[in-house]
Amino acid sequence: MEIVNSRPVVLVVEDELLIRMNAVEMIEGAGFDVVEADDADQAIAILESRPDIRVVFTDIQMPGSLDGLKLARLVRDRWPPIMIIATSGHLTGRDVDLPEGGVFLPKPYTLARITATLREMIGAAT
Repeated sequence: MEIVNSRPVVLVVEDELLIRMNAVEMIEGAGFDVVEADDADQAIAILESRPDIRVVFTDIQMPGSLDGLKLARLVRDRWPPIMIIATSGHLTGRDVDLPEGGVFLPKPYTLARITATLREMIGAAT
């Protein structure tokens, strides 16, 4: 399956529907296409089938077999070019052990902060 897309694609992984909808709206508003997953298992299935994902934007605290930090490490190991943004309303950057190049974005995040972070990451990779 070949996917032709001119806008970078961000995979949003968030188990809380309203928070995910808000994140998707912000990221699309920043000029990116978005694919959604409500847990790490769904995110992995998407990553295995979509070679166009450029960034994984994941909540850290999620139910299921992997939390966001374990997902971030798995993404770094299996798909090294994919950039990682992890977010939490309960943890701080000091508490988060992200793979190299990963960015922590505390909740609540703003459109300006998401936009700047994504553009900086995508720009650095191109």
